[in-house]
Amino acid sequence: MSRLTYGARMTSTYAPDDRPDHATDPQRTPRSWHKSHRLTALLAELQARPQSTAQLAERFGIGQRSVQRDLEALRRMGHPVHEQTPGQYVIPRSGTLLRPTEVLAAYTALRLAHHHSPALGGHYRQALTTLSLALPERVRHTLNASLRGGGGTMFTDRQMEVIGSAWLDGQVLHFDHREGNGILRTGVELCVYFVEISRTNLAPFVIGLNRATDRVEMFKLARMTNLHLLAERYDPDPGFDPQAYLSDAWGVIGSEQGVTVTVRFDPEAAYRVLEGGFPQATLIRGDGFVDIEFYAGVDETGLPRDLMPFLLSWGARAEVLTPLDVRAAWLAEMRDALARFGGASLAAD
Repeated sequence: MSRLTYGARMTSTYAPDDRPDHATDPQRTPRSWHKSHRLTALLAELQARPQSTAQLAERFGIGQRSVQRDLEALRRMGHPVHEQTPGQYVIPRSGTLLRPTEVLAAYTALRLAHHHSPALGGHYRQALTTLSLALPERVRHTLNASLRGGGGTMFTDRQMEVIGSAWLDGQVLHFDHREGNGILRTGVELCVYFVEISRTNLAPFVIGLNRATDRVEMFKLARMTNLHLLAERYDPDPGFDPQAYLSDAWGVIGSEQGVTVTVRFDPEAAYRVLEGGFPQATLIRGDGFVDIEFYAGVDETGLPRDLMPFLLSWGARAEVLTPLDVRAAWLAEMRDALARFGGASLAAD
């Protein structure tokens, strides 16, 4: 059985151009084509963030010496390649922050959130309008006409204003939070590290260091009340890596320990599953039936709570195989739905 990880970073197939003499090489044109595209991509990478030659070499599948030659090529083309810190290179972007195609990509992603989640609706709408100003009028008119009316929920908009001020100014955030079990948690003091949107319902969450527990925790904006900023300030934690913290999060639940859930999809659902796009998913069987392993973070009960709605959304076309406790929870939800809405009883598992 072959194993294919969905969503894994694709490595570049660009051929290295380390050999100095291309004059008699019949592959000279393809390599030149590859290098020109690589230089364009390299320019975009360095305009986005400082990066080391090792990072760039891994990103493009070439040696670090080739990266250094590419940096020199960019300098000869007139791009100001700066060594921001030892070994870290960056190219300041002049003029508009985003290129037109980047504006369209950002607009499309924001519009998805704007149309499918009431949270932060006012901020989304204002950001979309601002983004559209970087595009021609004939495009801008159509884009703005696509926005739904109304500003969303002002509640989460106000929460985001306070959270944004806390994060940008480095002030400790004080608030109360209604937990998932209904218990009100009062007097939380948070050093804001990050803001994340759940992929399952597009709800916004804030991540930060809870000073009471001395742990990095996550809180849902819609459940936060009595927000205000304290006079105390904090410095960002250089060791906090949001990608690592959320690496096992199917939605927003990340944890030090996750669980691998094996799911079998019927042939009628196979084509949809094989389209991919799922985080932390590994294909382990694809001969008619499709078996996929999903790795997800667990909550305090040990269940992958964010993954469960996805598993249930397939109905009878997907079967949870392992682990047994997740299978039992999935079956219990299926049986409860049948009991509530009628039909023959499910056979005992």
